[in-house]
Amino acid sequence: MKNAIITGATKGIGRALVERFAQAGHNVAFCARTAADVSAFAEDLRTRYGVEVIAQAVDMSEKKAVKDFAQSVLKTWQQVDVLVNNAGVFIPCELTDSSTEAAFESMLDLNLLSAYYLTQQVLPSMLKRGSGHVFNMCSIASIMPYGAYAVSKHALLGFSRVLREEVKEKGVRVTAVMPGATYTASWSGTELPEERFMKAEDIAQSVWDIYQLSPQTVVEELVLRPQLGDI
Repeated sequence: MKNAIITGATKGIGRALVERFAQAGHNVAFCARTAADVSAFAEDLRTRYGVEVIAQAVDMSEKKAVKDFAQSVLKTWQQVDVLVNNAGVFIPCELTDSSTEAAFESMLDLNLLSAYYLTQQVLPSMLKRGSGHVFNMCSIASIMPYGAYAVSKHALLGFSRVLREEVKEKGVRVTAVMPGATYTASWSGTELPEERFMKAEDIAQSVWDIYQLSPQTVVEELVLRPQLGDI
C-alpha cells in the first residue's frame, strides 16, 4: 500500500485530494489548523476507506511545526510516495502598503516556506528509493499579477521548477499545479453562481491522473481555469 502526505487538507482542494487518494487505497497523512476538523475527517476516512490515516492539527506557517509534522509521519512510514504541498492562504494586501507587511510575510511563510521545509524533510526518502512525486499547489496567480499574494505563488512556481531540475535524474517527479477559481470556503459570500467556478474534485482528479502516468513521463506544470475564464 502506498502513502501520501497532503497539507491544508480538511477543506476545499486539500480535502478533495485526501478523498481521492484514500478512495484509491492510499494511506494518507494530512494536516490542517483546526483540531476538531482534523479529528472528524480522519475518523470519517478510516470508516469509509479502511486506510491508515495520520492526522494532525498543524500551523504550517511555523517552521518547527512543519518539521515536527514531517518527522512524526516519517517515524511511522519508511516510505512516502506522494507529497502534495497544498497548505496556503490568501490575504488581500498591496506591496505598496507598509501597514500590510505582516500579511505579506504570513503568505510567504505559508504559501512558500512551508512547502520548502516539508519537502526538505520528505525528499531524502524519495531520493534514496529513486521514486516519488511532489505536487506543489500553486495558483493561476503564479503566472499573473494578482496582488501581493501572487508574489508567494510566483515563488512557489519557481521553487517547483528548480526542484524539478535538481531531482529529475534521480527518479522523483515534480509537478506545479496552477488552478484558477475553484469553489471552496475562500469564496464563501460571493454573489457569483457556483457553476462559474471549478470543482475541487476536478482539481483532485487531475492530480491523480498525473500521478498515474508512467515513471517515464511527468507533467511539469498544469494550468486549470473555469470554462468561462478567470474571475
